[in-house]
Amino acid sequence: MGAVSTVGDRMDRSPGERTDRSTGERTDRSPGERTPKQDRSRATRRRLLEAAVACLAERGWAGSTVSVVAERAGVSRGAAQHHFPTREDLFTAAVEYVAEERSGAIRALFPQGAAGDRRAVVAALVDLYTGPLFRAALHLWVAASNEEQLRPRVTELEARVGRETHRIAVDLLGADESRPGARETVQGLLDMARGLGLANLLTDDQGRREKVVAQWTALVESALRD
Repeated sequence: MGAVSTVGDRMDRSPGERTDRSTGERTDRSPGERTPKQDRSRATRRRLLEAAVACLAERGWAGSTVSVVAERAGVSRGAAQHHFPTREDLFTAAVEYVAEERSGAIRALFPQGAAGDRRAVVAALVDLYTGPLFRAALHLWVAASNEEQLRPRVTELEARVGRETHRIAVDLLGADESRPGARETVQGLLDMARGLGLANLLTDDQGRREKVVAQWTALVESALRD
């Protein structure tokens, strides 16, 4: 669905300013200076996803409508629906997008591997569950428990993200899952991190979190010792 131009919108534009039909954004670039359409479309999609996650984290499911997200992203509602026809499309894609970004960010923290620094890995995994991604995902999970259309998509997404996070944790911790208890140790660490993330929704208890990270590092070191 294309962006709708109103009389007020036309009056507010400066000479030469146009509305990009594919993104719903205003631009004052001359034709020769325009960004290629495909790049503009990707940029618009990215802003919509980031805005959707921010809205979920701040407003919850009930307060995060397509119109609210589009306004935050700086595009028209029609442009938002062009990229994501339904609300469920938008928010499941948003959480998946940021989950992938966070997975990449964790790997980027250790480009040469963790070099045996398991405390740093444990801390990074805990951070994964105490940022805006987890807060947004939690709102989505609560909504999925009541929304029949949303539930199977979020369930599948959570399973896929969980497998990826587990794989990253195994790689970074250097865990040999053929050894008894190794897999359970890694999964227990992730479950613990998720619990800390839930606690962090109400209060930012960083001091206690650091002590828990230290204790879990000792447990992981003992369980995964070569």
